[in-house]
Amino acid sequence: MRAIIQNGPKLPWYPGMVPLSSEVPTRSGIARNGDVELFYEDLGDPQDPAIILVMGVAAQLPMWPDGFCRRLLDHGYRVIRFDNRDCGLSTKLDGHKAPGSVQRRVIRYAFGMGSEVPYTLVDMAEDVRTLIDHLGLNTVHIAGASMGGMIVQVFAGTYPERVNSVGIIYSATGRPFSRLPSWQLIKTAMNTPGKNATAEEWLEFEVNTGIVYNGPDNLPSREELRRRILEHRARSDYKIGTVRQFDAILGTGSLLRFTRAITAPTVVIHGRNDPLVPYQNGRVVAKNIRNARFALIDGMGHDLPEPVWEPVTSELLATFGCGTSHSRGTAYRTE
Repeated sequence: MRAIIQNGPKLPWYPGMVPLSSEVPTRSGIARNGDVELFYEDLGDPQDPAIILVMGVAAQLPMWPDGFCRRLLDHGYRVIRFDNRDCGLSTKLDGHKAPGSVQRRVIRYAFGMGSEVPYTLVDMAEDVRTLIDHLGLNTVHIAGASMGGMIVQVFAGTYPERVNSVGIIYSATGRPFSRLPSWQLIKTAMNTPGKNATAEEWLEFEVNTGIVYNGPDNLPSREELRRRILEHRARSDYKIGTVRQFDAILGTGSLLRFTRAITAPTVVIHGRNDPLVPYQNGRVVAKNIRNARFALIDGMGHDLPEPVWEPVTSELLATFGCGTSHSRGTAYRTE
């Protein structure tokens, strides 16, 4: 199992088919949480309402594609995306390792229990708070995908006074006996090339995994996936960080204590064809947040390719509009 986490699979990178124009004000910098430095990009007018975007395991900030961000910018928002610790251009916590076996941590997690790990999602939520403080923001809209959606649950439940509205995309609560990944994905992930495999064999493995992640309806070509993965690697290729981020999820255990404390207007967005985090997990998230909306998107897997930008950003913008005035979200819906 450790070999799978450490060497793959990785999500394909979507740098965005609609690049940001030179007219979009773009700033970058470093926010510090103790010894952890977080690299961020700050897009748009600093006077506009701010959206913090939080990505998942091994997912660098460009996994929020430029074209996706542009849709939010065009509606009058400021967009901040960043690299989580142990990823991208942020601090790598070399030498930190969880005691014991990952199998034991997985078993404990299946029962909603945490474990001793180098850091947890609570620490990663503190990274978010540090970033917001660094930018001088009192309140923000916040959205997260996959593990990023888990970090958002922790942050929004811990600091409700800092949150205008919440978007949680293909994520979960980690409650006991949550729905598992699809058998197709498990088989693909288990079929690793081996420790002596060539770089080309690992690249082919990542492409195959990316195809499964995307679901059947929004597949780019194999060559496009290869190009994106290589571009991702060129920016940063730090596999051991993936292990610690995965351990952060396992070490935190069930998030329900945070999820149920969220008070801001919230939308939970999930793809019907998500093979990694089945959409039933998203329903559980929504049911545990007062008045959250649940948006199930047909054809969407566990990624943000261009065909899903419109429905995902539309759901986010509808919720951010509620959050600007601190009004309540609409009633929970299942379809």
